[in-house]
Amino acid sequence: MTDDQQAESVDEPDAAETEEPEATDTEEVEEESGLQQGDFVRIAYTMRTIPDDDDDEEEGMVVDTTDPEVAEEADIDTDEYEFEPRIIILGEGHVFEAVDEALVGSEAGDSGTVTIPAAEAFGEVDEDEIRTVSASKIDEDDRYPGAQVQIDGEQGRIETIIGGRARVNFNHPLAGEDLEYEYEILEVVDDRTEQAKGLFGLYLQQTPDLWIQTDEVEEEVEVEVESDDDDEDEDGETETETETKTVEKETLYIEATPQMTMNQQWLFSKQQIAQDVMNRLDLDRVIVQETIDGMGGMMGGMGGMMGGMGGAAPEDLEEAMDDVDLDDVDVDADEIAEELDADLDEE
Repeated sequence: MTDDQQAESVDEPDAAETEEPEATDTEEVEEESGLQQGDFVRIAYTMRTIPDDDDDEEEGMVVDTTDPEVAEEADIDTDEYEFEPRIIILGEGHVFEAVDEALVGSEAGDSGTVTIPAAEAFGEVDEDEIRTVSASKIDEDDRYPGAQVQIDGEQGRIETIIGGRARVNFNHPLAGEDLEYEYEILEVVDDRTEQAKGLFGLYLQQTPDLWIQTDEVEEEVEVEVESDDDDEDEDGETETETETKTVEKETLYIEATPQMTMNQQWLFSKQQIAQDVMNRLDLDRVIVQETIDGMGGMMGGMGGMMGGMGGAAPEDLEEAMDDVDLDDVDVDADEIAEELDADLDEE
């Protein structure tokens, strides 16, 4: 090797030295730090429309909020809903996708504002969804501009009504509106009972009393039967028998309220809701308890009346009436009236 070749070999770095260092496990953990998809978090938020440039209002219309003061200022009915921070699951579609993306990687205590374009919120206005229909399809009490109506299974809003024709907008009421979502992450929710409460708040817009406990339950299970012929019967199948065993069941108990039992979502989807909760929280079963309070004295009084009437059988009453000769009965109406007045005076 010449001197020049030796000089070049010294200047060229070793191939192993030029390779990029591999990411360590610590760096990978750092990349995934913060909130991740599937985490339960409690957030406070207010969502508003964004005013147009030619709009005189400084703030848009409040669409949704967890703040009771904001709801009251916006004239939102505070009696129908509970305005308080809510529990959501990241990545499950409980908030808009842009908000989900902002929350992932954040920490408890972080806050921010996300702008959601109309196309990613409730869609742009579709002119084909603004149609003219016969006014005969609309209830007479709802034939005025601004009325919310349902026509042929579609929800719409009357824009104008003239004569026998109505112009109805079937777009979402917030179609074409850009939104502003202001949020604060209050905490990460790890407690399963709190997670269950959060799920029911999402499903039903109300939170019943509930708790989780481990129960010991007897249930029948199939066990193999030992035999002398290699545990197989004539058909080549292993023989089994039923045996009662005590097993542990992770159980979610729910104290149903009258409001919950009448909730339409619960009435029609209780099986799906319970199954979803069990899957997410690794539970074995859900038990719903309903307490019905007695009517007290009212039912007791009715029972006494029925008991007095029930002492004689119908055939006994008929026989007794046959023995009575109505011609021999002397009834003095004035005497009966005087006796009644006397009884009242004594009381």
